[in-house]
Amino acid sequence: MKTIDEADYVIVGSGSAGSALASRLSENGRHEVVVIEAGGTDAGPFIQMPGALSFPMNMRRYDWGYLAEPEKSLAGRRLVTPRGRVIGGSSSINGMVYVRGHALDYEHWAASGAAGWGYADVLPYFKRMEHFHGGAGRGVDAAWRGTGGPLHVKNGDMQNPLYEAFVEAGRQAGYPVTEDYNAERQEGFGPMQQTIWQGRRWSAANAYLRDALERGNCRLVYGQAVRIDIERRSGRATGVVLGSGRRVAGLVKARREVVLAAGSINSPLLLMHSGVGDPADLGRFGIDVVAPRAGVGKNLQDHLELYIQETCIQPITLNGYLGLFSKGRIGLEWMMLHTGHGATNHFEAAAFIRSDAGIEYPDIQYHFLPGAIRYDGKAAAPGHGYQSHVGPMRSKSRGEVRLKSSDPTAAPSIRFNYMSHPDDWKEFRTAIRLTREIYAQEAFDQYRGPEIQPGAGATTDADLDRFVAEHAESAYHPCGTARIGAADDPLAVVDPECRVIGIENLRLADSSIFPRITNGNLNGPSIMVGEKAADHILGEGMLAPEPQLTPWVNPDWRTSQR
Repeated sequence: MKTIDEADYVIVGSGSAGSALASRLSENGRHEVVVIEAGGTDAGPFIQMPGALSFPMNMRRYDWGYLAEPEKSLAGRRLVTPRGRVIGGSSSINGMVYVRGHALDYEHWAASGAAGWGYADVLPYFKRMEHFHGGAGRGVDAAWRGTGGPLHVKNGDMQNPLYEAFVEAGRQAGYPVTEDYNAERQEGFGPMQQTIWQGRRWSAANAYLRDALERGNCRLVYGQAVRIDIERRSGRATGVVLGSGRRVAGLVKARREVVLAAGSINSPLLLMHSGVGDPADLGRFGIDVVAPRAGVGKNLQDHLELYIQETCIQPITLNGYLGLFSKGRIGLEWMMLHTGHGATNHFEAAAFIRSDAGIEYPDIQYHFLPGAIRYDGKAAAPGHGYQSHVGPMRSKSRGEVRLKSSDPTAAPSIRFNYMSHPDDWKEFRTAIRLTREIYAQEAFDQYRGPEIQPGAGATTDADLDRFVAEHAESAYHPCGTARIGAADDPLAVVDPECRVIGIENLRLADSSIFPRITNGNLNGPSIMVGEKAADHILGEGMLAPEPQLTPWVNPDWRTSQR
């Protein structure tokens, strides 16, 4: 087979984790690194302008174009599953919201077999990767936050009065206010954090990869990985095979290790086409089993969300900027100055709350938007409105990614099994009713008009269940399909050092390894995985844990919902 390139470390994917890996593995100058990327350039306003976020995830040029299987519980709908096929991966097409997850998420990881991935272990890596700027008039708690890392994070400017109305409504409803949900206290209402810097999307490519590529020891190879080259006798990964359809273009050799960072859909897909997976599934497509790992492709998780929308009786919302002239003016200002409505993702207020007494830490997340707008950027209703994106954080439903063909470039079967656990329905009904209670607070009195959706007539459990089935959308947070665990766990795919169990010199480091989905958006935790995995790979020592920092948990959580 023709050798295309050769390096010490070969990374598949330039996304959230892959870019971080490329930077850290090449940082000391002693190792050559090749990053393989199937997509193309991230140049241009559709990606770099934050306000244009609805475009790249709907453009085949930047997206793998995956479509999930019909969901029985969601009225048979097939939900799109955008995954970045571009420099920066999904960090170049996401909503630019930065959430670490709750500290207790990582305690759950450690308890489920991910030794060394508790909160005290991962906190130093979050701090190393961040350059948190806080917000206007708000300081940065350096004990909890990093201020010298490559990933710029900031609060939104919150210039629209509806943002403050949302936070104040939460306070009036009896919830705490938190200035920094990524520090000591996640629970509460407050400003939402953005991976935006100087008016530009601060993707993993901008944060990590561009600087890495300026070093002489890190380079980018464009092409689609179709399988990992594994020696049959030794079970050792030696490189990555690139190709198109069933045609092989050549091999990128790895002198030390191959690192998969292709994301929660493509990483398990590559493993399966390389002979790592459930033998019964691989056998259906004539793929020889190299390492039997029944957990590959299983444990698929995601966040579902609803848009709870209300009419605004003052003409101050984003709905006033959806015409072609307004969009053109916004785009021109951004192109010239990197300011204005084009310089924000418009998700600038947030909340994390608990749905009931007896729940230890938040299980509902809010993104608040001063507009009633669909994710494709179109108006939800005539006139003005505002909306909350709301959904439960820890659904018990699990899905899977499976092969549909022996062709390594064919799309897989993606089945989330949304709403397949009975608790999911109760949690969504609660989320809708709690949102209505927040909207009913005095802070919204001067803005509140009729409810757009679900609509004031939707009050019974059956009404709300119907609304969920017909309108719930993915928050685009797939994860968990090659979960981390103890080496003797039959459903674990990688061990706590991100080594693929049963294969030498092969690691996997992206959101696939999450044992359970974290609270909030996944870009931050995915980058953290890349940062931490790099230290495991280099073997020169890990950052010291910080067990002295104890996150806040409501002392009355057993008896009080707020």
